[in-house]
Amino acid sequence: MARSRAFEDLATVVYVWGDDGYQAHAAGGRQGQAGAQPHFRDREVITRLRLRDCLPFPGETQFLGFVRAHHRALFPPRLSQSPFHRRARQLWPWVEALRRHWAEALGATRASLYRLDTQPLPVVGDTRRKDRSDFAATADYGVCTSRNLKYFGYKRVRLCTPAGGPAAYDLVPASTDARVAGEQVRDWVWQARILGDQGCMGADGPQGYRETRGLEILTPARAHQRTARPVGVPRWLNRLRERIEGAFHEVQNTGRHLEPLTCRTRRGLSTQVAAQMASHALKLLLRRQAGIDVRTFTLTL
Repeated sequence: MARSRAFEDLATVVYVWGDDGYQAHAAGGRQGQAGAQPHFRDREVITRLRLRDCLPFPGETQFLGFVRAHHRALFPPRLSQSPFHRRARQLWPWVEALRRHWAEALGATRASLYRLDTQPLPVVGDTRRKDRSDFAATADYGVCTSRNLKYFGYKRVRLCTPAGGPAAYDLVPASTDARVAGEQVRDWVWQARILGDQGCMGADGPQGYRETRGLEILTPARAHQRTARPVGVPRWLNRLRERIEGAFHEVQNTGRHLEPLTCRTRRGLSTQVAAQMASHALKLLLRRQAGIDVRTFTLTL
């Protein structure tokens, strides 16, 4: 009973915080649309989209079953999965607007140190035809060497602070070089150091960003590479990478795992990614400003 009550309190907090952000940054873009107003409002769709990433359910079916069985009063107008997915895809730009608003509140775009990383996102299984899917024009084949994985899909490029604050992210084709993929998110920050993998090495790219935006790209040296770095720098980079990897692990495990999702359109995948990044930003903001730990439904103050 106590945990049930805690979830209701969490749902109320998520709704209020989301509603404030929606009114300030998203509501204006939804005004003037033709047709009757739906019974299930946009802010309620966004709230359910974020709450789904606050519970450790493997899929949306289990989450909806939990809400209908124990918390039907939280969402009186019943909205089935298919209409919900359509509404969620329509609201993708406003979910992303909320993510950026919360990232600004966290100071994620004004930090002095960031971690750049990529994550494989397969979208079409081996037995399905790729040329007839909605991803045919934008996705392609790629290889994740760390996992010995060859897949068809995208890379999610993430630029986060050491604490996990999501400064920027993007989806690029799976075959995109790491240096090119990083360019999609580095334009969001300036006057900072960015810790990347060996794939981010390159003389022209880092030098150009250092001159134009004040960015310094730090990468671990290869075994055969001659470097003039001080002796303690590689050790400092390794310790820093281990600490930041923990923050990336929390981002990746926010809500549902993205890889086994059965999204059939690029817009649907973008909505799921934006919702996960927005949920993670809100978790950090609730923990920092309100002392609420979403993972345990407790107050940390």
